[in-house]
Amino acid sequence: MLFRLAYLGVTNTLALLRLLPMSDRDKDGEILALRHQITILERHLHGGKVRFAPADRALLAALLHRLPRDVLRRIRLLVRPQTVLRWHRHLIAYRHGRISRHKQAGRPPTVRSIRLLVLRLARENNTWGYRRIHGELLVLGVKVAASTVWEILHQAGIDPAPQRISDSWATFLRSQAHAIIAADFFETTTLTGARLYVLAVIEHATRRVRILGAAAHPTATWVTQAARNLVMDLDDAGCQLKYLIRDRDGKYPALFDAILADAGITVVLSGVRMPRMNSIMERWIQACRHELLDRTLIWNQAHLLHALREYERHHNRHRPHRGIANARPLYPLPEPITGPATLTRLHVRRRDRLGGLLHEYEHAA
Repeated sequence: MLFRLAYLGVTNTLALLRLLPMSDRDKDGEILALRHQITILERHLHGGKVRFAPADRALLAALLHRLPRDVLRRIRLLVRPQTVLRWHRHLIAYRHGRISRHKQAGRPPTVRSIRLLVLRLARENNTWGYRRIHGELLVLGVKVAASTVWEILHQAGIDPAPQRISDSWATFLRSQAHAIIAADFFETTTLTGARLYVLAVIEHATRRVRILGAAAHPTATWVTQAARNLVMDLDDAGCQLKYLIRDRDGKYPALFDAILADAGITVVLSGVRMPRMNSIMERWIQACRHELLDRTLIWNQAHLLHALREYERHHNRHRPHRGIANARPLYPLPEPITGPATLTRLHVRRRDRLGGLLHEYEHAA
């Protein structure tokens, strides 16, 4: 509309300049010709109305609004004088509205850092509704309306608190990691085709692994003795564990659970064919196969136990783990090297395990 209005203004200005050198007689002749053309147009319309564009209305209103009403009645127009005056009123109202309109509609948007904080509080606290989150923000000195918190959660697709309070299995494992240990059997095959079963456990909090043993036929007596050895080892290490996660394998006798129960450890059974419920143990078994068993020809049970003990020491003392911020199960991360002189002159040596199958790197003395 603005472009059209500017175009009409320019063309009418040029038409006005063309009228300056004309005499009054020529102007009167042109006016009579235009009036006659309007009469012919009205005759062809048969009483119909002419459709004016908004730019045409604005230009006609600007040209004719200063003329008295009685003069407008005598002018030959395609519209009534009241229509021209109404167009002018709308033009003034539109101009006033554009001037008085706020530069920015509505209240200012919420700061991005506040939005991220609201989403973080909702993500880390499933039982908190928008009112509880609003109160926590006030405690932190962040003043926003409760409706703003609700709107942020709604736009992010976060359900109300009653629909978020059901903890998932992953949430339970993270919250109880310091008191959980997981156990599982996995099998491997020797060079002669004999099948051996390995029983291992892993602590969720530290990712420390314990190889309880390997046997071709894990009997109830053998598994029970492995449970006794595990309880004594945990007691010597001062571990305060409450839960042990295992699957429903028939190799576990009832006495296995009873020994753990006497030590204050409750056995939690995973679902049928649901390895994700024991995902940390399954992930370690996958790493053990990929880094050791798939790259080694196992001769017999003694050879398997030797390889597993070496891998256990490598896993617990040297191998970093992403689940614990790349620390090692038995040792924390060292302080980072910041001295430029030390960084420019690094002396790192390699230590091989299992004939070079596993590599460990450390600073030379």
